[in-house]
Amino acid sequence: MKDFDRRLRIADFIRDELAQIIRSDMRDPRVGFIGVNDVTVSRDLAYADIHISCLHANTREDKLTVIGVLNKASGFFRSQLSKRHSMRTTPKLRFYYDDILEKGPELESLIESAVQADEARRIDIGDSE
Repeated sequence: MKDFDRRLRIADFIRDELAQIIRSDMRDPRVGFIGVNDVTVSRDLAYADIHISCLHANTREDKLTVIGVLNKASGFFRSQLSKRHSMRTTPKLRFYYDDILEKGPELESLIESAVQADEARRIDIGDSE
């Protein structure tokens, strides 16, 4: 349990600091506004999987370009993170694209239609009694 808490604290630290580093120090024009959605740290603290989304990446090629740029800059991010903490080692960073921004409205509409269908069923059952 203690190990899990430590991994969560490290993941939160990496998420917050990485978002700040990308916002303030990243100068690549191919990378637009990036949101760091989630960070998962491996059990041995060797790797951190970072799930990001980008408002400017509309096509699959754009998303692959952003992920490629971030993965190539992972050494820079890792060195910046190591300057900001006192851990013995800094996890290797691996970036993945998270489609949460695109899937959010779709999921919201599915939930809304399910709620409306349940409401209609409830009204039909109430009328038949």
